[in-house]
Amino acid sequence: MNRFLVLTELFLPTRGGTAVWAAEVYKRLGGKAIHIVTADVPGAAAIDAVHPNRIHRLSLKRVAWLRPESLAMYARFFFRSLGLALTHRFDAVHAFRALPEGLVAWAVARLTFRPVVIYAHGEELTTWGRGGKYKAMCFALRHADRVVANSDHTRATLLEMAVDPARITIIYPGVDVAVFRPGLEANDLREKLGIHADEKLVFSVGRLSRRKGFDQMIRAVAQLRAERVVLHYVIAGIGEDADYLDQLIAEHQLQGAVHRVGAVGETDLPRWLNACDLFAMPNRDINGDNEGFGMVFIEAAACGKPSLAGEAGGTGSAVLHQQTGLRVDGHSVDAVAAGLHIFLTRPEQTREWGQQALLRVQREFSWERVAEKTRQLNLSQPD
Repeated sequence: MNRFLVLTELFLPTRGGTAVWAAEVYKRLGGKAIHIVTADVPGAAAIDAVHPNRIHRLSLKRVAWLRPESLAMYARFFFRSLGLALTHRFDAVHAFRALPEGLVAWAVARLTFRPVVIYAHGEELTTWGRGGKYKAMCFALRHADRVVANSDHTRATLLEMAVDPARITIIYPGVDVAVFRPGLEANDLREKLGIHADEKLVFSVGRLSRRKGFDQMIRAVAQLRAERVVLHYVIAGIGEDADYLDQLIAEHQLQGAVHRVGAVGETDLPRWLNACDLFAMPNRDINGDNEGFGMVFIEAAACGKPSLAGEAGGTGSAVLHQQTGLRVDGHSVDAVAAGLHIFLTRPEQTREWGQQALLRVQREFSWERVAEKTRQLNLSQPD
């Protein structure tokens, strides 16, 4: 029986890869003997009522007038976690990021003589400069008994931060292959937008932020359509770049070719990935903010679709170049357009890459596989 204390600020119903990872893995590792300390957010009660692990919700909001403003959050996290560790026989303390969870987990683990595991996802390691937060993050990662890196790129970043390589284990994120799978009915999604069955559809989903490369996709679509390459492009998601993307669509007069559909529900996302011919997210690095892995590439692959990814960050672990898709320079519109052109004009190659992507997911990326790798973590101190 696995007995873990898991600290994660991000947990369902909060959206995002980290929240999904925490929820999916630990429910496969055990039941009520696994305790998860996380943030209290709207809709949490419905999740907690059916989740097999024991969930402890806290107010983890920052307080603007405090210095530092996160002091109260750290205190709540620490005292609740310490109380649980003192009253339960946990095998280890797991933290889903170095800050704030990892620093708290390290303190709790050392006070209660238990090993500590800290997850590293990539983007959080490179966006905080070299100030106090960065130093605290380095301290937590360097003193963890085990650091889980979500990609080869994240592992390389950890080595640059002087984390002992003997303490690093790579575990890729996973996907629910029962939910994301080929063969789902999706014709109605195309029909609502007036996209015919014989027309090419490229799909993107994610937070509408600049590093995702959705703006570059719009420019690339404009370039291809000027060359008489017919395609439709659907962007799903919400975020700070919504108005900016709408302006680009209008600027390039693509209102009939590029469609923003907003947030999509859990049941519709796998259907959109079935409806499309190709998934695209040509991410790029912007001031150290990059894609640590890109779980959505794996979700697309689980539906039998290849991906167009950027070269920045850890996407090389999610998309194998010229095997399960293409990786291009996300800073270059010409490179994005050239990658799209290959997919759209070589249908047999596109289908082959999609099939290879599907086989790879089935072999390596199910949540059951991720859970088993987590179960097998070696927490003994390296020599």
